Amino acid sequence: MIRALVVDDSAVLRRLISNVLASDPEIEVVGTAVDGLDAIEKADVLRPDVMTLDVEMPRLDGLGAVKEISSRHPRLPVIMFSTLTEKGASATLQALSNGASDYVAKPTGATSFADALDIVRDELLPRVKALVAARRIVAAAPPRTVTPVKVTTTPEVLVIACSTGGPDALSTVLAELPSSFALPVLVTQHMPPVFTTQFATRLDRVSPLQVREAADGDVVRRGEVLLAPGDFHLRLSRSAGVVRATLDQGPRENFCRPAADPLLRSAAQVYGAGVLCLVLTGMGSDGLEGARVVVDRGGRVVVQDAATSVVWGMPGAVSNAGLAHEVLPLPAIAPRLAALIGAVAIG
Repeated sequence: MIRALVVDDSAVLRRLISNVLASDPEIEVVGTAVDGLDAIEKADVLRPDVMTLDVEMPRLDGLGAVKEISSRHPRLPVIMFSTLTEKGASATLQALSNGASDYVAKPTGATSFADALDIVRDELLPRVKALVAARRIVAAAPPRTVTPVKVTTTPEVLVIACSTGGPDALSTVLAELPSSFALPVLVTQHMPPVFTTQFATRLDRVSPLQVREAADGDVVRRGEVLLAPGDFHLRLSRSAGVVRATLDQGPRENFCRPAADPLLRSAAQVYGAGVLCLVLTGMGSDGLEGARVVVDRGGRVVVQDAATSVVWGMPGAVSNAGLAHEVLPLPAIAPRLAALIGAVAIG
């Protein structure tokens, strides 16, 4: 059984979240808390496997609580509950920096309690199970890697895919790339509108490269990072020798929009063997089929390893399919990317 602790100052939301969790036969709600101080005390006593945590609460809010809880219980997954507003996005991104594992949006658009239950159930249960399963893995199976044909094409573009745990991992990679990194960088991070705008601003502050949210028609330039905006797929197209970003609200892929597969496929079509693909931590398998196209076109794929991933879903799917040329711990990724850019012959 997965033991869950629910933390929210709203009695209605505590009941809603508890009902959603208790509806799954694999999950037991072992307690509830009404604010951050109560959450810290009950986490110490109850030792849950997962915690849901509100952002705005009296006495001690979610930002302060998650920082203390992650210090005391570093392997406890904490899922933030946030509003889809600028204030909610900013607080949630800060909570992720403070140690939270993921977040779920509050069902503000629900028309009934039953509707709200369905919305939260669809978003929360997969995250709870994936995060707890990741923490319970003692030793990951040795990753499969392809034995690539020697690559003699200098990389022309870096495309990055990430989801759960991605904000922290992506921040680490982009902060450590050198200012001389001479490739355009395109990123798909599973994230809703408003959140991506705030996230791009945060990344721009920590990275020596210029980072911004992509706009339809943006010219893709070296040394610049374009982030897919929430609810839009980001793709690449080339016309008259100029590569541009295109945005669309086509069907969701892997239940996501933005999804990584459209970006990876289009990059492979535009740049061929010049694609350098990085798949970071994330739940699910988005990026798998896109990575397959990248490899088929002669590009190179690097994935984050299981030990440093919050959830080894996306990178694990690529690795287990034999599509990863390299499987690296997070601290080694930026130096390796920089080294690959300086090499003409790779492999």
